[in-house]
Amino acid sequence: MSRKYFGTDGIRGRVGQFPITPDFMLKLGWAAGMAFRKQGNCRVLVGKDTRISGYMFESALEAGLSAAGADVMLLGPMPTPAIAYLTRTFHAEAGIVISASHNPHDDNGIKFFSGAGTKLPDEVELMIEELLDQPMSVVESSKLGKVSRINDAAGRYIEFCKSSVPSSTSFEGLKIVVDCAHGATYKVAPSVFRELGADVTVLHAAPDGLNINESCGSTHIESLQAAVLVGHADLGIAFDGDGDRVLMVDHTGAIVDGDELLFVIGRDMQERGKLQGGVVGTLMSNLGLELAFKELDIPFVRAKVGDRYVMAELLEREWLLGGENSGHVVCGSHTTTGDAIIAALQVLMALKRRGENLAQARQAVRKCPQVLINVRFAAGKNDPLENPLIKEASAKATEAMAGRGRVLLRKSGTEPLVRVMVEGDDETQVRGHAEALAKLVEEVCA
Repeated sequence: MSRKYFGTDGIRGRVGQFPITPDFMLKLGWAAGMAFRKQGNCRVLVGKDTRISGYMFESALEAGLSAAGADVMLLGPMPTPAIAYLTRTFHAEAGIVISASHNPHDDNGIKFFSGAGTKLPDEVELMIEELLDQPMSVVESSKLGKVSRINDAAGRYIEFCKSSVPSSTSFEGLKIVVDCAHGATYKVAPSVFRELGADVTVLHAAPDGLNINESCGSTHIESLQAAVLVGHADLGIAFDGDGDRVLMVDHTGAIVDGDELLFVIGRDMQERGKLQGGVVGTLMSNLGLELAFKELDIPFVRAKVGDRYVMAELLEREWLLGGENSGHVVCGSHTTTGDAIIAALQVLMALKRRGENLAQARQAVRKCPQVLINVRFAAGKNDPLENPLIKEASAKATEAMAGRGRVLLRKSGTEPLVRVMVEGDDETQVRGHAEALAKLVEEVCA
């Protein structure tokens, strides 16, 4: 069955436009509560990032869940991976995250975690969708769900993050800058690194409900680069609004993306005999990452873009490490989902063990030039990727690169965008093909 509401990463859109409205969230809370109750006793954790609409949607979800007879435990502003972790430790039936990740404040969305801290099984998502199309009911008064707040959620998660590195770990002498994107990591991330001994300068940790991801964080890394250089820091760490993506900046101000971070962690795990199998990337992972792992005899496979597909591939192969170049990194030895703070800690530990700085560590990945252009298309139009003109142009571009590059066209799972990516060893050729293909997609979608 095709999904009506759920995309690849929950339900997301513009606040005030269906389905990101209070009345839909009320019905969604009820439908989710009814679906989870069918699995047995029902206790649901609800957390959010720092955008202003989170308060409104939290209240609506809370009412809907209670009407279905589900008990609700409120976490307040917490990183997405923290909600996955706490859902497991409280033995709840599910966790709900109110967040639009790296998007601006006027977007919002809902993500679900199962009781195991993983994405919901397809059958549960489909059950929720079916219930959304049914009339809403309310359980009898004595069976209404109760609501409570977990006041020590931040402290629990901080200790969990610290437990991902050896108890003897000290980052004393390490000078870092942490950009919290005015988002969900604003309290916990600085505490984690400071409690482990690092000298921490904090940027963008004063959320006001409107400034999440605004000219900061992993999507706008310029201010972090400047702060690292001005402060003569060893490195900088940039989170996105909900704390499941991380990018870094080395001491020279160079950006270190998810592919390079994945390599640093993967190589370290292999050297310690902890890499179970290989590493999962995505169709967007740079060819240079694949070649770098090949030199180390580390198996590397590509999943579809999206952390749920990376997780699915890891589970199927029983591997432990995967991620995306956008900064989603899944460290399966420690947690069940992409966790920016956990990933950052694993990178710092890898550098410490090797006695390297980040600039030295990233040199092993010789990245191929890669150009990505996003083209917006009108929802409801025919699938642009099935257009024969676009297919022909893509094939010709691939042929022209004669085995020295690749073309990838895909639709975003959360927005009406076609992502045009071209990669190869000749940057001028790569950019020319990408721009030509993007222009053609724009014309076809007009």
